[in-house]
Amino acid sequence: MTTPDHALRFTEEELSMLGKTADGLSAYMGKSVLAEIGMDDDAEWVIFAIPLGVDEKPDEKATHVQMGGPGARFVGNRGGLDLDTEVYDCQYLWAVQITDDPEARFVRLDQNGDEFDYAMELAELLPFDLTDEALPDPDLELLEDLEDDEDDDLSNDLNKKPPSIH
Repeated sequence: MTTPDHALRFTEEELSMLGKTADGLSAYMGKSVLAEIGMDDDAEWVIFAIPLGVDEKPDEKATHVQMGGPGARFVGNRGGLDLDTEVYDCQYLWAVQITDDPEARFVRLDQNGDEFDYAMELAELLPFDLTDEALPDPDLELLEDLEDDEDDDLSNDLNKKPPSIH
């Protein structure tokens, strides 16, 4: 029995980024976007797809996938769907797969399953910037000046006479 190569698995940080991407796509597109994690040849992949409604007519030109069911793994919001037991017909958007290529840890796959982009860092293949930039250190003098101004405004407000009613 061979042991799986853990380098071909998404890290917790990468899974978080993938989940945020699915949620961001859902907000951007105005419809649920699912992100299902799977495995092929000991390498993990994630598929992004839009679940089709029961009465929704599928686009004949689009690629369709079945998502959900027992044992399925998802990241991000599940769009209120019961993905643990139900299987849904979905319109495939794109996928990212981990590779053992020393030049590219990730490849992005188009609607035909063909590689069209690759990178060493997952963030380079995602449509949104998901990095948490550190906030600059506050300018303490500026903060003190602002606090002084607020104190002056408050004392001026307290010293004002209420308007007279005639």
